[in-house]
Amino acid sequence: MSAGDKKGRFVQTTVEVEGRTETRVVELPAFEPTPWTADAPLTIVGTSPLRTDAFEKVTGRARYTADTVRPGMLHAVLVRAPIAKGTLNALALDRARAMPGVRGVLGPGDAPPGTRLFRRDISYAGQPLAAVCAESLLEAERAAHALAASLDLTPAPHAATVEDALASDAPSVRSAGNATAPAVVERGDVTRGLAEAEVTVTREYRTPVALHSALEPHGAVAEWNGDQLTIWESTQGIFRVRNDVARALGVPQAKVRVLKDYMGGGFGAKNGAGAHTYVAALFARALGAPVRCVNDRRGEQMDTGNRPATVQKVTLGATRDGTLTAVALEAWVPLGISGWEGGPAQIYHEMYSCPNVRTSEVSVYINAGGMQAFRGPGYVEGAFALEGAMNALARTLQMDPVALRRKNLATHDERTGRPFSGNRLDECYVEGMRRFNWPSTVHRPPSTVTRAKRGIGMAAETWPTGGGPPSYANVRINSDGSVDVLAGTQDLGTGARTIFAQIAAEALGASLASVRTVIGDTERLPYTGNSWGSMTTPSVGPAVRMAAEDAKTHLLAAAAPMLNAPIERLSTRDSQVCVDGAPALAFSDLCRRLGNVQIVGHGSRGPNPELAIVTVGAQFAEVEVDTETGVVRVLRIVAVHDAGRIINPALADSQLHGGIIQGVGYALFEERHMDRARGVPLNANLHDYKVPTMADVPVIDALFLGGADPAANHVGARGIAEPPIIPTAPAIAAAVADALGVEVCALPLTPWRVLGALAG
Repeated sequence: MSAGDKKGRFVQTTVEVEGRTETRVVELPAFEPTPWTADAPLTIVGTSPLRTDAFEKVTGRARYTADTVRPGMLHAVLVRAPIAKGTLNALALDRARAMPGVRGVLGPGDAPPGTRLFRRDISYAGQPLAAVCAESLLEAERAAHALAASLDLTPAPHAATVEDALASDAPSVRSAGNATAPAVVERGDVTRGLAEAEVTVTREYRTPVALHSALEPHGAVAEWNGDQLTIWESTQGIFRVRNDVARALGVPQAKVRVLKDYMGGGFGAKNGAGAHTYVAALFARALGAPVRCVNDRRGEQMDTGNRPATVQKVTLGATRDGTLTAVALEAWVPLGISGWEGGPAQIYHEMYSCPNVRTSEVSVYINAGGMQAFRGPGYVEGAFALEGAMNALARTLQMDPVALRRKNLATHDERTGRPFSGNRLDECYVEGMRRFNWPSTVHRPPSTVTRAKRGIGMAAETWPTGGGPPSYANVRINSDGSVDVLAGTQDLGTGARTIFAQIAAEALGASLASVRTVIGDTERLPYTGNSWGSMTTPSVGPAVRMAAEDAKTHLLAAAAPMLNAPIERLSTRDSQVCVDGAPALAFSDLCRRLGNVQIVGHGSRGPNPELAIVTVGAQFAEVEVDTETGVVRVLRIVAVHDAGRIINPALADSQLHGGIIQGVGYALFEERHMDRARGVPLNANLHDYKVPTMADVPVIDALFLGGADPAANHVGARGIAEPPIIPTAPAIAAAVADALGVEVCALPLTPWRVLGALAG
């Protein structure tokens, strides 16, 4: 139970979202089901049935936002700034209005307050300056190109890098200054800890701007019916989009309905309404017709967020036996034109046991697209530097890097003082070493036989995955005995429909084939929050289970008089009501006898326990480096993670593989390149912005440890989506250093960086 008035109906609880700690008000559930412990006799949860939406996806019947077509639908296209900073003096709106098929044009002054759309002051290349709506996409694109050609712009000096923004003569990026004051967090005395150290290492690490590059771009279709607005949106948060649009347009939330069926990826970039959403809604209201606005790839890569770059100076102090005495970080994070003021520091406070830790972060604003959350935000960047420094310390101590980490295992969350709900990181190390055949010897020198050098390396991770309220769900038993799970959440492709069907079927005692999950509609489904921060299963899963348990109680109450047996003797299994364990009445027969009486169970997510709830893991990598070309090839990855109960092993395995592959891209290829002189991205497409292909995917041996975490929530599950990406790049970088005998302290590990490190 969380802190607060535990006797009241509403209490406060602490929720960690992507490294940010939030205090929320939560309504106490009517009851709490008995936790599913590790030895609970579950028959559906923990298995890998076929995805409930597999048929729709493999046959192409799954409808994505970009596939949405409405009668009489028009098409909108955004016109974006081609310069990094300056002023829009004029643009030929009337000329665009006169072009064939054009139905409307929006420009400066036409956007609602607070949306920051169509401004005359330009802060970054890609900023929306205007929008065109036409009867066909081709006509809209032609008018947008014509409008872009008519822009009368006055360029101004810009800052494209941290160095530009912090220079003494730097141009102003924002009125409040180009950088924030350092955000310093310290426990213990780092100065004393470094003085007590027998060995210290200091390194500077750099990570790049990475782009989400989801297969489906941001997009929306908007349609008004009188004063009622319906939006089909590719989003990770249907209720947040509803709230954003209602606030921007000045209409009640009850007048806005947001729908999201299938989604082609988001990775943190689709957490709310965007320029495309507002443009579709504004044009649809003005023109009285449905309007579709979907980003083209260039717009997607320039103006939908990114993982920001970092510069991290790390110092570690330790005794000769490897005991950490101090951890210090100075970080500079160029957020772009906007973003939350947070970065890589938190993992430094959580990953290892150390009495003296100090982090200092400076958020720097530059003239580039603003950051957004990106799978494991902050922790991915922080892990590269922290784990790189730990591996450097191991080399300096001539100590096995796994042994160094096991020497400094955290037994509780030293940042907050809270005990862990569960943490089996040491088991992850042991199992990972076994599967990888990790050598128990000290650091191995690189081979000198051929130009192809092989090396091995490893890294570890932690990520807050407790989820939290508020989340609601209903479970409805229909008159034929089939079951609907109703929750206003989103499936990003991770398999949420299947996961919640499994939880409901298990708790209700229904056959999985009879259960359907209905999600993605703000009007007809109960509230849940955004699908971010690896929160969906631990947030919504307990609400689904509680709703199913509630429905089961009502079902048994209805069955008892029909079977002439007390409820205490009744149970359910495979959509049958059982008496003393023997099947006696099918759900379908019971519901047929009830006629139009409908059984509905209600569930909600209760407050978080006063515990640190984390997913932890270790990854081991083997690479081959061509010392003549500098090309790095990842040969294999072994990954072992602890995430409590795994609801569906096949889906969890898919998350592991996806996160690792994305981590390979971050390690080897992905980087936004900027023309520093013009402040314009040079690779805003999927041809020049390199992501891994099948040819780049190594052999992956990945698993989650078995078990459950009933202290975290009564389902026993933690989040799994983001942890796999966190240690991948530092493990690969460690393997490269092992192969070459020199460190490469900047990502990605491109041939020119590798050859530069070899050249000294």
